[in-house]
Amino acid sequence: MAHMERLLKEQAEYLSRFGNNKFDPIASCHYVQNGVKTYLSASSSLGICDDGFGVSASCPDGQTCQSDYRNIFGYTRYDDKPYDGQCSFFEAGEYALPEWLGWFIICVLGLFFAALTSVMVYMNNKKQHIDGNSNSEHFTTGGREIPAGLTAADVVSKWTWAATLLQSSNVAYVYGVSGPFWYAAGATIQVLLFSILAVEIKRKCPAIHTVLEVVLVRWGTGAHLVFLFFCLSTNLIVTGMLILGGAAAVEALTGVTTYASCFLIPLGVATYTAFGGLKGTYYASWTHTCIIYIALLTFLWKVYAGPSDLGSAKKVWENLNMAAIKNPSVTNTAGSYITMFSEGGMIFGIVNIIGNFGTVFVDQSYWQGAIACRPAATWRGYLLGGLA
Repeated sequence: MAHMERLLKEQAEYLSRFGNNKFDPIASCHYVQNGVKTYLSASSSLGICDDGFGVSASCPDGQTCQSDYRNIFGYTRYDDKPYDGQCSFFEAGEYALPEWLGWFIICVLGLFFAALTSVMVYMNNKKQHIDGNSNSEHFTTGGREIPAGLTAADVVSKWTWAATLLQSSNVAYVYGVSGPFWYAAGATIQVLLFSILAVEIKRKCPAIHTVLEVVLVRWGTGAHLVFLFFCLSTNLIVTGMLILGGAAAVEALTGVTTYASCFLIPLGVATYTAFGGLKGTYYASWTHTCIIYIALLTFLWKVYAGPSDLGSAKKVWENLNMAAIKNPSVTNTAGSYITMFSEGGMIFGIVNIIGNFGTVFVDQSYWQGAIACRPAATWRGYLLGGLA
């Protein structure tokens, strides 16, 4: 009770400070036709709005969606223009980066990354006096000598897919701190449990190449065909999500067409994989993990310490309290975004935990990691990767 009274008192204080900023979250998007303003609750950069009842409708010809939204914190866009009146973060036809930069990232940096990974594999093979391309066993298993550090980096890289960045941000926006917590918790349990299977793989069938070999020997052809279907389906879905997620991000930032990105992004990956085999993917994963942590540390510094619109934990906390007043979360206690008492967050956590068991245990890439790493490094690599 004391905590609730203090929270309500603080919210009243923030409301008195920011009360002049009006924002109606229920009817924030509208279009005007013949002098009549028609409200819709949300929209996208394509001018498609949701009428609040799950029915999408386009703005009439010649009309564009407008919004009553006003940024309650006084923040501006990347180009110092205000958010006020926008129905989406990216206005139609406006991009944060020039289009040529998108082509440069996809083509030039993609080829550079493929070349860098291939050189790393070549130098490693030369050091160990191995010709990885002449030996199919070494090509498909990485020589079964991957150390714990590379295994952990591989786990982090494989688990950081498009949904890790996009869906975690989405649930944070909807449920507050409970959203990203349950997203991370739901993605950690499976990898930690998989470390047990990885150890058993090394103990009982150290010479296998795929999980389907185990299924065929243990349960026969029928089970083999069932697992084959689900493993192929998982890989197709995950691969499609990764490519489309990257292509959509490039298009949103630079305007490069999604169709071209979907064809060009996989070329760099195919190049270093064709040259280095499974070992090439491990060196690529190590590079990915370095980039991921550099980005995370940069954002942490900018948000909580560095020069930015926020710059401190206190400012973030104040803004989250203000957001709970202007647009409270309907599933959270007192509408707060800084509480773990969130019904929606808990439901999402349960669904996320159950669903992620499928994306780990029938994904050949995780089994491939267990097959390729050294016997003594198996449990250490997966435990370290799961915790990271």
